[in-house]
Amino acid sequence: MLAFNFLTQDRKPQPGTGITMMLDKGLGPSTLDDLLKISGKYINLAKLGWGTSAIHNRAIIVEKINLYKSYGVKPYPGGTLLEVAYVQDKMDQYLLEAKQLGFEAIEISDGTIEILPEDRAEIIGKVKDCGFKTITEVGKKDPKKDQKIGISRKVEMVNEDIDAGADWVLLEAREGGKGIGIYDKNGNVKEDEVQFFMDNTKPEMIIWEAPQKNQQVYFILNMGPNVNLGNIAPEEITSLETMRRGLRGDTLGKVNL
Repeated sequence: MLAFNFLTQDRKPQPGTGITMMLDKGLGPSTLDDLLKISGKYINLAKLGWGTSAIHNRAIIVEKINLYKSYGVKPYPGGTLLEVAYVQDKMDQYLLEAKQLGFEAIEISDGTIEILPEDRAEIIGKVKDCGFKTITEVGKKDPKKDQKIGISRKVEMVNEDIDAGADWVLLEAREGGKGIGIYDKNGNVKEDEVQFFMDNTKPEMIIWEAPQKNQQVYFILNMGPNVNLGNIAPEEITSLETMRRGLRGDTLGKVNL
């Protein structure tokens, strides 16, 4: 039973919504165990960021994956690692290793490299055929390259990925959330661009990368407590859940569960 359980109620998201994706930049097993004990029920997906899982002992990665799964969290390796596998033509080996390690989802991105649309669709199909949840990411890591894509093309990419079978589509914002994607140089939301995505995609299938508090508040107030949010820092998981439930001044009296 939760403390003060009479003052709040659980969220009741529709399947596939209300997602909180946490960014794991190299948590140790003991730290992760403590985090999951207190906040595990509020995490749905955990990204082992970029290529971090490739530089840690295999046994430790397995231990972490098993810890996540014991709390119902789906862990997955960052999209940059898939980009490395793509460049080295080792996609089959990559997916086999991910399966043997116990990962339950795979991210498909071309944030640094270029993947042809037809190759991207083929990879999505291959990942799904291997039994993984499929998460794609739209956008570039370099802000200048990201801006050149244009909002209309990004919307097309989101819809192409959904049509190819993606379970969720991430919108790139990196871990800082400033000067990239739907955020200006100060981290403020470009509301017109968000609305364009809302009007022209299936927004319930988008995970909005929102590493900053003001961004999280914006989405909760404008899209409801069960909006999908990603790139949440481990130490911010509890904070985010309180905002989703109207238990913090930013959202108190402003959300309906």
